[in-house]
Amino acid sequence: MNLLLQPSPLLDFDHPAIEQLVQGRHWLYLPPAERIRAAYDFVRNEIVFGYNASDDVPASQVLADGHGQCNTKATLFMALLRRLGLPCRLHGFTIDKALQAGALPAPIQSLAPREILHSWVEVQHQGRWIALEGLILDDHYLASLQRRFARQGGPFCGYGAATPNLQTVAVQWRGQDTFIQREGIRQDFGLFNTPDAFYAQQGVNLRGPRRWLFERLLRPRINAHVARIRRGEW
Repeated sequence: MNLLLQPSPLLDFDHPAIEQLVQGRHWLYLPPAERIRAAYDFVRNEIVFGYNASDDVPASQVLADGHGQCNTKATLFMALLRRLGLPCRLHGFTIDKALQAGALPAPIQSLAPREILHSWVEVQHQGRWIALEGLILDDHYLASLQRRFARQGGPFCGYGAATPNLQTVAVQWRGQDTFIQREGIRQDFGLFNTPDAFYAQQGVNLRGPRRWLFERLLRPRINAHVARIRRGEW
């Protein structure tokens, strides 16, 4: 049994909505490289950048929400890859919360821990592991950032990105690693077979009253703010 192809409570790729997506898009008929591209492009652009109720929500919930951030998009992407017969694993980290400046209104950002749990997906393809982190920001959101900061060269950190150059980010699937937040990494927790194992070991970003406040009151404001950035309403 290949553990890197198995479902889990979070990787619920047997959920009817995920099965309907995979079958309806005819992804199983594609060669492996195109299966990766299809799942990657779907999660990158059709699941727009936004904030779910928590990091540890199942893939089917991320699909239903229609938006996600690094951790939740990683969960959905892994579920799709495994449903497509492609072995994958999770790499866990923390990132500096300065990376979220701008994406989170300043009063809300103050509630976040100094280091935020972060993850990307590694997929096995042609005998090697490829790290795919560049699916976090959808094209419309990223293009809005690039227009706003068109004159800023060199390293960029904020609005959900941490990259050597915002104007030349390599986020498209071309059979190679993709990154959009790697420059913000602080701690490396290593590899995990499932996101379930990662959160069982490290917990989630918000707990107790802060989690309740985020879920019930703050998240709609944050997602509305992100949507305005996407529309270029600065």
